[in-house]
Amino acid sequence: MQALRPGQFRSTVGSSADAQARWINDRARIRTAAAQALAAPQDSAALRELAQALRLVAHYRAEIDTARPALLAALPALDSQPAEVQRPLLTAAFTLYAFDAAPLLRPLLPRLAAPREFAIAAYALMQTRQPADLALIQSQLAQRDRDEPRLQALAQALATAQGVPQPARPPLADLLAVRPGYPVVFSFQRPGRQQMGLALVRQADGRFVRRADGGLFNIEQLALSSSGLPGTITLGNTPQGLFTIQGAGRAASNVWIGPTPYLHTKVPGEASIAEYEQRAPGANEPTWTLDRYRALLPASWRDYTPLQEAWLAGRAGRDEMLMHGSTIDPRYYAGSRFYPGTPSDGCLVAMEYWSPEGTMVHSDQIALLQAFTAQGRDRGYLVLVELDPAPTPVALAEVIQAVLDAEARTPGRR
Repeated sequence: MQALRPGQFRSTVGSSADAQARWINDRARIRTAAAQALAAPQDSAALRELAQALRLVAHYRAEIDTARPALLAALPALDSQPAEVQRPLLTAAFTLYAFDAAPLLRPLLPRLAAPREFAIAAYALMQTRQPADLALIQSQLAQRDRDEPRLQALAQALATAQGVPQPARPPLADLLAVRPGYPVVFSFQRPGRQQMGLALVRQADGRFVRRADGGLFNIEQLALSSSGLPGTITLGNTPQGLFTIQGAGRAASNVWIGPTPYLHTKVPGEASIAEYEQRAPGANEPTWTLDRYRALLPASWRDYTPLQEAWLAGRAGRDEMLMHGSTIDPRYYAGSRFYPGTPSDGCLVAMEYWSPEGTMVHSDQIALLQAFTAQGRDRGYLVLVELDPAPTPVALAEVIQAVLDAEARTPGRR
């Protein structure tokens, strides 16, 4: 990892001309799929193609008006479609058309039987913040399995929307001392993920990585998905919590991740307890429980519900939420609050920049890889935690005192 250099990599998207050609083809696909689905709003094949087109709409943040009529026409009878059609269409309603879709979601919500699809529709409807809509969601939740992880997370989000006081965040310095003896990436994000986050790296000895000039190593990092859905939902934002890092790898097929190695982050369930404890598996491994996950956290953070989102996400079946780079053109998101960040399918994305010919010219992902593996280890942890809401990117000033406090507790420090 230490020998990697930006000039060694070529974009998996290709040159700027290749990216433009891809966009022209994708735009044509969006327009064709929208027209066909609008003409046959209950045809499953047409809706499957519309689902793929809507993912492209969210990716490029373009042709939103083109796809709107087809999506709205499909919603009234969407409960008759299979889950693999319901999920992406409801996701698009949440991401792109929440207020237009709200009148159609109100009668649809009680008819959605599957927890995941019900939760997506509820999150979309919740965006109106109207008391009647919140009451509808609450009444429907009361009739469903509240132990289901997606519905647990939905109930917590609903309580927040209804103004229920949220738990105070414990001391950040305590969290920065998590899992002593292992390297840890700390990713600090804003609630809602609409601003750039910040990543720091702690070494196994408890010291945070410094740059050559002695300043704290830090990079921008975005934990926003293209859907913007919460972390327990398929292709939603990266959840808060403790992840295990199990080495590095290279993306086999996703051209948007690019050629730079990723750090392989896993949540409970996706990873075994042995992987979380960084040891070889035994003959009789224990099963995952919430208490087992909580025991991995510092004592002051074990009852902080938001940091249990990774646990719920694992129970909900989420996986492959990696730390990686990006070949996506940031200009797609010009004007967005998170610009120049590029959303993903639920991963943590570091900035990378490419020449018009497709050669890498800068990579925060390489810098992150080298900071994490500087002491020769590629196993450790990721902690993602949200700081206070603000309209600005996360700044080093918000965490630097906690970093110094955590380092002061390191054995051998004076």
